[in-house]
Parts: sequence; C-alpha cells; structure tokens
Amino acid sequence: MNTITRMTPVIDAHDVNQIKAELTCRTEPVILKGLVTHWPLVKKGLESDETVIAYLKSHYNGKPTGVYVGEPEINGRFAYDESVTQLNFSNKKSQLDEMLDAILMNKTQDKPTSLYVASKRIDWHFPSLKAENTLDFHEDAFLSLSAKDADLIASIWIGNKTLVSCHFDAQSNIACCVAGKRRFTLFPPEQINNLYPGPLEPTPGGQVISMVDFNRPDFDKYPRFAEAIEVGQIAELEPGDALFLPSMWWHQVEALSTFNVLVNYWWNTSPIYRGQANDALTHALLSIRDCPAHEKKAWKAIFDYYIFADANHAASHLPEAAQGVLGKIEPLTARRLRAQLLNQLNR
Repeated sequence: MNTITRMTPVIDAHDVNQIKAELTCRTEPVILKGLVTHWPLVKKGLESDETVIAYLKSHYNGKPTGVYVGEPEINGRFAYDESVTQLNFSNKKSQLDEMLDAILMNKTQDKPTSLYVASKRIDWHFPSLKAENTLDFHEDAFLSLSAKDADLIASIWIGNKTLVSCHFDAQSNIACCVAGKRRFTLFPPEQINNLYPGPLEPTPGGQVISMVDFNRPDFDKYPRFAEAIEVGQIAELEPGDALFLPSMWWHQVEALSTFNVLVNYWWNTSPIYRGQANDALTHALLSIRDCPAHEKKAWKAIFDYYIFADANHAASHLPEAAQGVLGKIEPLTARRLRAQLLNQLNR
C-alpha cells in the first residue's frame, strides 16, 4: 500500500544506552537498526537461502508442526474466504525440513503455493538455535519486569512471500528480521474503528484481523479506512534490523522475499499472575454488551472509575487496611480473585 507516507522512526541499535532509554518508556514503534546483524542466522541468510536453510536444519530436532498452506490464488494473504466463515488456507502437519525444501522448490514458480510457519517457540523445534542467536534481556535493557514475570517468549516465523493481515497483540514485541525483507504497516490502538475488525472466531492466527485488504482497499465498503491511513506508518526492515512494537498496536506484516525468517520476542508489561485482559472482553460480551443503553452507560462509568482511571484512584480515600482488592494486586490477591470469578461463573 503506497498511500501511507509516514515512516517509523529509526535508532542506531549499536547504542545500548539509547535503546534502554527509548524502550523503557516508549509507547510508539521504533526500528532498531542493525540490532541482530551479528547473529549467525543473519549472516547465513545474506550468503544465500540454501545456506541459511542448511543452518536451520542443523538445529532442527525433527518434531512436526502446523504449516499454513494457501493456494496461489490468495497471493500469500492469509485471511478469509468470500463467506468470511472459513479461512482461505489450510493448516497441515508437516516436518519443518520438508517445508523448507518445499519453499526452495517454489522459488522458481510465478504463482507459488503460500507456505508459512507461524509463531513457533524456538525451544520446541530449534532448541540449540538460541545459543548463537539471542537477545540479551538482562539488566532490564528491554523489560520492565524480570523475564520470568513478563513470560518472555522467543518465537520463529518461516515462509515464502506471505502477508499476515493487520491485527494487534496484547504483549510488547521485538521482531527481528533475520532472512529476507519485511514490511510492517502500523496503526495506533485507537484506530480500531477505522480498521473494520473481522470475526472473533475463527481467526487466521488467534487474533482478530482487519477486513481491509491494504493493497487493494475498498473505500466504498470500508470508508473509514481513509482516516486510518492518515495516521498509519510503514516500517521497512532489512536483515539484521528489528522493530520494537508496543502492545496493542495494530500491524500488518509482509514477507517480501522468496524466503523469509523472523525471530520475535513477546513479553507482558504486567506480571502474568494478573491474567489476560482479553478474558475480560469475553466476559463483557456475555454480560454487558446487550444490556439496555442506560445500564451500559452506567457500567461504562463504573469501569472508568475502577479500571480506566489511575490505578490508585478508587482506593485513594480509603484506609489501606480497608482497600482489599482495590489496593495493589499481589499474587495472593490474584488467586483469590480468580477463585471468586470461577465460583461466580459456575453458578
């Protein structure tokens, strides 16, 4: 899509102090130029596709996994069929070395089959890979919590020319382009209304996606997308570059080369014992969405008071001993709240 002209800011990733200062409080994306150029994965990829594939195979433990397979007609865009009730690709169990060979065979075809391994934990399939290709998350250079509390996950993405439709993730993300080139199209969280989200289920990869085809936007069907374009931005990544993507930002990811590998790190900005906010959305769909308008208005005010105001606001006028769950949520408090929820939901 060539109508977005704003480019994502870039910082020199060799300046560790600048990275730490930027990411500690940053709430907008930034490209970390050259962050992982020292990785063997990047160096092998710059030699040739065959070289980096042989390197990946040398670390593969032989476990099969799900592979997205799309017919040439989808042009690499994993989304829905015309009915929007079915996905436009299949998820097949395969050996990763066979899938890598298939990508090489498809390189010479004008309209290749779309092949994509999405978000596989590196430890599950390439357990020895991280010894030579990893980010140093010590000393809080990237995380506000410990790696354990943040539930830090390293994943790998492998495929040919593919497009992951625009979606958001609840975790913060550093996406490292290690083979091929990537283009991210980015929108801030408040643009959700202008991106026309699709069904909550099924979804191509577990997250709701925008129904707009960014490369061929239908402005008659999705007129508000023109407003999103005004604030969108593009991040172009070369091998060795990385993108810091704050949680909740919408992003479309295009793999632009005939063979592409991306390694990313997800982490939570709140301790994992607090649970997932998306569960609250599911419960709200069940219990609040279809209430009468006056009740929804009242619940909005209640949520603004207890949830969306400053975390200390609702308890600020109460003695500490009387604050209960309105005070700081510690692991014990979280367990008690979960038990209470389960008891109420099972009535």
